[in-house]
Amino acid sequence: MAEATPDSGQDKSHKRGDVSGRAPSGGSAPAAESDAGADQLPAWTKALGWCGVAGLIYLLICAVSIISRGFAGLGSDAAHTMFAFAAHPWVGLSVGILGTVLIQSSTTTTAIAVTAVGSGALPIQGAIPIILGANVGTTVTTSLVALTFIGDRTEFRRALGASTVHDFYNWLALLIFFPIELIWHPLKHISGTLTNALYGTDWLPNPAHLNFIRAATRPVEHAVIHATSHVSSTLGPLFTIVIGAALILVAVRYLGKLLKLLMVGRARDILIKAVGRNAYLAMASGMGVTVVTQSSTITTSVLVPFAGTGILTPAQVYPVVVGSNLGTTFTVVFAAFAGVGQDAKIGLQAAFVHLIYNLFAIVVIYVIPLLRPVPLFCAENLARVASEHRWVLAVYLGTVFVALPALVIVLVGVL
Repeated sequence: MAEATPDSGQDKSHKRGDVSGRAPSGGSAPAAESDAGADQLPAWTKALGWCGVAGLIYLLICAVSIISRGFAGLGSDAAHTMFAFAAHPWVGLSVGILGTVLIQSSTTTTAIAVTAVGSGALPIQGAIPIILGANVGTTVTTSLVALTFIGDRTEFRRALGASTVHDFYNWLALLIFFPIELIWHPLKHISGTLTNALYGTDWLPNPAHLNFIRAATRPVEHAVIHATSHVSSTLGPLFTIVIGAALILVAVRYLGKLLKLLMVGRARDILIKAVGRNAYLAMASGMGVTVVTQSSTITTSVLVPFAGTGILTPAQVYPVVVGSNLGTTFTVVFAAFAGVGQDAKIGLQAAFVHLIYNLFAIVVIYVIPLLRPVPLFCAENLARVASEHRWVLAVYLGTVFVALPALVIVLVGVL
């Protein structure tokens, strides 16, 4: 913590130049050029880009419907068998962490879990650990972005401190709420109460009544079902589920990239201006940009280079991380509305679990001052040690995000 003081002075000295729009020294000029290039895209290119956004959102909805049909085709016994290994909460948690690390998208992992619940293939209590694990696994990418500064010890320490604050915030939230959920199940109960209160009312649309969505997705859904119908009655639905999961991954990944090209230049300006003014404004900006880009990783990764060059401190990035965690939940809630049938309501409940969990984490860890410094303290100390001993970061990432979850899955879920 003590070593962050010199950087803070440097951050303040650069802040005015950044807000005014001038390219700061230390490597931010390329970012400014990238923004300028995005703003100077021809009108027809932007129009095509937004058509692509609409197409990818449509693909996302289709993918959710395809997975639902796949689970329905399996039958209840076979569908439950698929998730039997994740019935243990520690295995589910590890699946969420490791799965998100591998596919680099918490939205995809969570959307698949929500769809499985909405299809009746996975009980809500089995999905909650997966959702909580996905919330943690998504932070790895931002830590890898900090490696671009590894050639300069000071810049590497700043960048790693800003990136791993996301890690420790999510780990702290998990340490607090996962044991509580195992004992008293507050996320399950509160999300169920909220769903019962809002489902079928004017406050939220009833997925069963959104017939136009079903009509729009039916051609793609039927095409996939027809393509997989030539194999056995078990393998066909399995292939359907795999295709749907792959389509979700493609849709989320390229939607983020396309929106980054179209929007992040402006969104980055909003973030940088908001970060230096007010913590809660920075939090709101992080949430808003994440809703637009469909990716908390994009939102937080954008700020790591600014932290590395000393324009922002980890303390200033911290509230943006908190806001981005909340922003990423809206995609999953949106995806839940693509489900129909008798289990669509419980699928929406699973999506609300993700939202409520992140709201509780904000209140308990950030709004209440007692725990607020903990993620920042851990991140800055890890960054200080890792900047002196580079192998520490490799051990940390490999052990916490890969080895431990894999070990739990093998020892508890398989053996």
